[in-house]
Amino acid sequence: MYIIQTYNKVARAGLQGFDPERYRIVEQTDTPDAILVHSTPLHNIPLRPELKAICRIGAGTNTIPVEKCTKQGIVVFNTPGGNANAVKELTLAAIILCMRNVLAANEWVRTLKDGESDPGRAVEAGKEVYRGPELMGKTIGIIGVGAIGSRMARACHDLGLRVLGYDPYLGHARVNELKQYVQFVQDVKELYAAADIVSVHIPLNEANRGFVSRQAIESMRDGVYLINYARGPVLDNEAVCDAIDSGKIAGFATDFPTARELGYPQALCTPHLGAGTPEADENCSVMAARQICEYLENGNITNSVNFPDVSFARAEGDRIAIMHYNRVGMLGRVTELVAAAGLNIENLVNKARGDVAYTLLDFNTEVPAEVVQQLTALEQVIRVRLIR
Repeated sequence: MYIIQTYNKVARAGLQGFDPERYRIVEQTDTPDAILVHSTPLHNIPLRPELKAICRIGAGTNTIPVEKCTKQGIVVFNTPGGNANAVKELTLAAIILCMRNVLAANEWVRTLKDGESDPGRAVEAGKEVYRGPELMGKTIGIIGVGAIGSRMARACHDLGLRVLGYDPYLGHARVNELKQYVQFVQDVKELYAAADIVSVHIPLNEANRGFVSRQAIESMRDGVYLINYARGPVLDNEAVCDAIDSGKIAGFATDFPTARELGYPQALCTPHLGAGTPEADENCSVMAARQICEYLENGNITNSVNFPDVSFARAEGDRIAIMHYNRVGMLGRVTELVAAAGLNIENLVNKARGDVAYTLLDFNTEVPAEVVQQLTALEQVIRVRLIR
């Protein structure tokens, strides 16, 4: 029986994806086979030998020690797209609220409750202060056109905005698919120079930390609206505040406010609500359960952030899953060892991701335990699993 440890509340629909005859769901254990987690930091937890997988119910994996997991052969999953609609909707709402000064206007109108019995005349006299521009006809620059950014692009296009997109990691086929909604730029500086609104939708990793830098903000148009529903540190937040002070940024919306940002009426701040909908929780939890079950039961990997995605149907016999470093001759050494043991390989898939690789071997018979031990002892092998 597999033990699944949950670090946060998991939607019931996700938990129902685990067969109770094969899985036990617990909140506390020293020997989990897999972990399901929302946002609890896991950098200081022990990674026991039994642990095979961690799944982030959501997109960001900065709270998980991914590099350490890779070295120990622990697959780290996320659930991209499961919360994309929720984040898209709140981002659009934030843009409109920010540009039309809705929150400030609401606060001012409420001050009229103790005045005249009919505040209509006061409203008409004071509303000019809170006028803001429409979205239609403006240019929005979307940094990161993945699961969320692509939905943003479609929605903004339908609202009458010109959409610029920057995403050097997007595949050619996906770029062609989105061209009807997005004009892609090769240099982010081109986006900064042209956009009335800049919306950021990139993951937080070391490459993206401070991606929207002080220099980037200085290159934006005067009076720009800057929107961050990605992660706080992808911006230089001190530079954001300085730009609000100077008037460079007319409005700022973020789901990850700093103490200084909370002091600005021009800053619309929300408490990490982007994916905070019951629908998103359910979508991501169902995806997480499906991915964990497929990996534990069949060795198939989908939506991993540290190992290559490999998935194919099982043969009749045992399956061996091998995590190893991506080195010349590695696959040959594996197949030679298997052949020497008198085993016939029915199916074989090998894929690499940077410095690591993942190999699945299917057999039409049972695999002796000593073969697994011999494979584990090979140089450059990280972990071997025998799946029966």
